[in-house]
Amino acid sequence: MSSASRPGSTSTASSTGSRNSRSRNGSGSTTGSAVRGARERARSEITAAIKDEARRQLAAEGAAKLSLRAVARELGMVSSALYRYFPSRDELLTALIVDAYDAVGAAAERALADVDAHAEAQAAGPAGPAARWTAVCVAVRAWAVAHPHEYALIYGSPVPGYAAPAATIAPASRVGLALISIARDAHRGPGVAPPPLSADLRPEADRLTADLAPDLPAGLVVALVAAWSQVFGLISFEVFGQFNRIVEDRETFFSYAVSRLARDAGLVLPGSAHPR
Repeated sequence: MSSASRPGSTSTASSTGSRNSRSRNGSGSTTGSAVRGARERARSEITAAIKDEARRQLAAEGAAKLSLRAVARELGMVSSALYRYFPSRDELLTALIVDAYDAVGAAAERALADVDAHAEAQAAGPAGPAARWTAVCVAVRAWAVAHPHEYALIYGSPVPGYAAPAATIAPASRVGLALISIARDAHRGPGVAPPPLSADLRPEADRLTADLAPDLPAGLVVALVAAWSQVFGLISFEVFGQFNRIVEDRETFFSYAVSRLARDAGLVLPGSAHPR
């Protein structure tokens, strides 16, 4: 008797075939996922290697001389292969700029979280605005001193022929938003004492406030922008060598200067002898 004529033989064969099909399909799906995962890891590793080599070129030659062909040559790649990762020099520059802004922004945010956690652990009440401001500024300086070429890329001279796209805006805002959050918390909590606004500055103050922090007093926003720009002026003086043979203990000097800026911005209430 043939297998087709035995009772139950058709359903048994069908069942076996179905199981084999499911087994094959499942194995194929797993294999496909593994291949995709390996390709993604390889692409991520090559992308990281390209950016690392580009950073080395930034340190040696400066951003204006960054060359995709030179990066490819140092990595042992043909130029056409590198273009699959970064189609142009500007796209590679943008990736480096975003990475740098994200790195300094993360340092600022981490410092703010750390000073708050420390105050909570000490059961001394929340950290004061001046202490929080100083912690963020010190963290930004530390990052800049440790990464001078990346700092120069985002806060130094503009790169000729390069126009930063919108993708850089959010990363570039992270440090400023951390400082604004300190002012916002102070305004809602212990209070602020910004300097008075002159009549001729009022229109610009109102515009800045509408753009940056509509919930804060205009005088405070203007003072914050002035203090923020001075913080980066201090850092740039150090990173670019302007303090050479002038300021020796730069860390102490910087902490003093930014604590004064916190007071000038109105984050320290009058009469506070030892602002926290």
